[in-house]
Amino acid sequence: MAFCQANRELKIERNSIGDIIIMPPTGWGSGDRNAKITYQLRAWSRKSDLGLSFDSSTGFKLPNGAVRFPDAASVKRDRREAINPEPEKFFPLAPDFVMELRSGSDSLKTLQEKMQEYVDNNVRLGWLVDIQNKQVEIYKLGQQKEVWEQPLSVYRESVLPNFMLDLQAIWS
Repeated sequence: MAFCQANRELKIERNSIGDIIIMPPTGWGSGDRNAKITYQLRAWSRKSDLGLSFDSSTGFKLPNGAVRFPDAASVKRDRREAINPEPEKFFPLAPDFVMELRSGSDSLKTLQEKMQEYVDNNVRLGWLVDIQNKQVEIYKLGQQKEVWEQPLSVYRESVLPNFMLDLQAIWS
């Protein structure tokens, strides 16, 4: 946390063996898409009152020791209240839901490995939104990965009740 705060201009992650990973900045197109995604998740979070939503500046300390900053994430309210984490520290658990948006500088293989790491650390649901291939890879705890080709929306009732991510504006 102190290292990240001393280098606020950088987006820094740490893998499970302690290696520091400096994430490249995204262009304005990815920033706009990510804002649209985060906005939709936040609107669902406020309306449903089932959990908290987070943007890409929130760090999560996973059980394997990695510190990751998903592009969007959600934690069920009861899980947050059960641990009552310090608000100015990394969140000390894996989110229930994570989303990664593949920008032009992202390697698909690296993001797929990251998504698998999330699931291996008890993230219940993960969506990898791949702009280049116009597909969404869906990772779910205890299940095989699904790939949806050019969906107009994506949803999963069991983890995010009544949440549907509208992808029409994301693809354009």
